[in-house]
Amino acid sequence: MASCDFSTHPYSYNDNNDSPPDYNQTKFSLAKEDLKYKVPYLKRAQELSNRTLLIFGSPWSAPAWMKTNNNMTGQGTLKGQPGGSYYKSWAQYFVKFLDAYREQGLKLWGLTAQNEPTDGNIANFTFQAMGWTPQQQRDFIKLDLGPALHQGGYKDVKVMVLDDQRLLLPYWADIVLSDPGARQYISGVAVHWYLDALAPVGSLDLTHKNNPDFFIFGTEACAEHIPLLPIPPVLLGDWARAQRYAHDIIQDLNHWVTGWTDWNIALDMKGGPNWVKNFVDSPIIVNAAKDEFYKQPMFYAMAHFSKFIPEGSVRIEASCGSLECVAVQRPDNGIVVIVLNRDYKEVMMTIAAEDNGYINQKIPPFSIQTYLYWSE
Repeated sequence: MASCDFSTHPYSYNDNNDSPPDYNQTKFSLAKEDLKYKVPYLKRAQELSNRTLLIFGSPWSAPAWMKTNNNMTGQGTLKGQPGGSYYKSWAQYFVKFLDAYREQGLKLWGLTAQNEPTDGNIANFTFQAMGWTPQQQRDFIKLDLGPALHQGGYKDVKVMVLDDQRLLLPYWADIVLSDPGARQYISGVAVHWYLDALAPVGSLDLTHKNNPDFFIFGTEACAEHIPLLPIPPVLLGDWARAQRYAHDIIQDLNHWVTGWTDWNIALDMKGGPNWVKNFVDSPIIVNAAKDEFYKQPMFYAMAHFSKFIPEGSVRIEASCGSLECVAVQRPDNGIVVIVLNRDYKEVMMTIAAEDNGYINQKIPPFSIQTYLYWSE
């Protein structure tokens, strides 16, 4: 929703810093980036897909005039308190966004209440952010966002909370979802992957155990650049990053996560554009100078999941020994087994179905393989 660090400049959908404040968002309008790029490419993606495109929106920051620091970057929150004029206005901003995209012929499946709500609590944070506590997010959804979406005709839009690192789970979800007034408007919990090394995967299990009626959804992941290491943001043909994608997706699916989103499907040779030079890698890299694009190993790693696990599939139990794997049953009753071998040696694997025999397979070192069969 509006700009982020991977925009070429910071902007919102209502940058009019007038007095009195535009609480009713009467000057809200989509940006040229939406009309020239986002909307046409989303429509083209839908045309090329044989299944319904599920689109979700996430805000990085409210307009500067709505924030305590009068800036879209840095440490700042919405002015006032949940239930107040600025929070009501921010809820209307969401509704206006949904209205504007619907007018362009695009229906959104979901929304997150805020991208990485902890970023805006960090002093001198370099790109668009807005700070929240779980208590503030809970009360905003209960008093402002939830009622506004329902009154605006968007009660079917899936609202997701957190949209930040799983290090914050189950703490964040438990606080927000413990309030019946808030939980009636919420469908799921959104997570990012960037600090997974510091957070045990059991945090996902606890989140599901404590809140079994709400889905968990992976809303952002990318092969980020670590400035202290002498490794460029973009590594063409790098297999290790593909393995990292597959490892994370398998781990997530085995611990109650129901979907996984790559952050930037396409970037340039530097890993941008990005107005604060926060360059990263991407499944597709565009070489504009040569009018070429390159499908990275990460692209094909994702395809093992996106092409074989359709919406509505259900994970089933699988034991994989030294390998990493996930198994699901599809709506057409097909069984999919995706196997990742991150070891230097070949591993023998048996896929055995209780009522349909078995096969023995050699899983090569450093490989991802997908098996699809139908049980009689």
